[in-house]
Amino acid sequence: MTYGPCGGVRPDGQCEMRSGDCIFDDVVPWDGPLTTPPSVCAPLVLTDFSCAPFDEKDVAQTAAILAGSCDAVLVGEHQNKPDFPPTLMGRILLDALSDAEVTPWITLSCRDRNRVVLEQELQGLRTVGVDTVMCVTGDGRGYDVRPDVTQTFDLDGPRLVALAASLGIVAAVPETPSAPPVQARPRRLVEKQKAGAAIAVLNHVPRPEIVARFMESARAEGLRIPVIAAVAVFTDTVSAAVLQGLPGLELDSAVTERVLGAGDPVEAGIEAAVDEARALLSIDGVEGVNLSGSASSSGTRVGAEIKAEVGRRIKCMSIDNDREEAP
Repeated sequence: MTYGPCGGVRPDGQCEMRSGDCIFDDVVPWDGPLTTPPSVCAPLVLTDFSCAPFDEKDVAQTAAILAGSCDAVLVGEHQNKPDFPPTLMGRILLDALSDAEVTPWITLSCRDRNRVVLEQELQGLRTVGVDTVMCVTGDGRGYDVRPDVTQTFDLDGPRLVALAASLGIVAAVPETPSAPPVQARPRRLVEKQKAGAAIAVLNHVPRPEIVARFMESARAEGLRIPVIAAVAVFTDTVSAAVLQGLPGLELDSAVTERVLGAGDPVEAGIEAAVDEARALLSIDGVEGVNLSGSASSSGTRVGAEIKAEVGRRIKCMSIDNDREEAP
């Protein structure tokens, strides 16, 4: 990795990949070609997309559940959950969502692909009609996950951004406001903007005021691209644990206790997510929310139904607010 630090620095400053401190004591400035990103309209609701792996029918059925509840779906790429190649997944989702005003965002990571394969996937995604790609360095593979397979990392996130932007693709990027060095995270996002990032998706944080402080600092540093803030969607202990399983990710303990201790934790989880979305959307510079997480341990279909209900309520909330503001 050249342009560190990554978003997975542990709270004590330790590297998530090896023992010892993160080797980056500050943000490495982007020194490649400066790119002016295209102006893009952020989706109000971007929903994490999860389905059964290598199951085209389940992709279509899950997409049907989410259609109408969101403006875009974000297909992640997890180190322990392989699925269809990105270009194929993009094509399947475009077909499945052809009758809905929902666009697929496909994640490309540098963990399992060298630069040539990344170029192939970017060209393929552009050819099939996927306009937005989430460009990430990628989580390192767990020691017990495919130990017979090497990890590539020819590029890192910012260099993948520059490659995507050079091909005319809208490059989306993540950032973790609560990962050390916290005070430098806004500047790191601005460096990704210099590389060509057109839109950002923040990882979830315990409280909305953390996002507010991040946005204020980022704007002061020169951030101009739209930002989507993450809403943690969980309804049981397993789905809550998943949202706290990686460095830099944390839930509000009071909200977690309230949801998990409720008589109807599904309804409580939906209400908590909508409340968080309302607070995040009131922050200057936050133009949309990402419904993040699995939402349920009862399977991807149930999780999709829960996130769909959250998305519908957010959209209704937005329509009501527009009516109140209309002259």
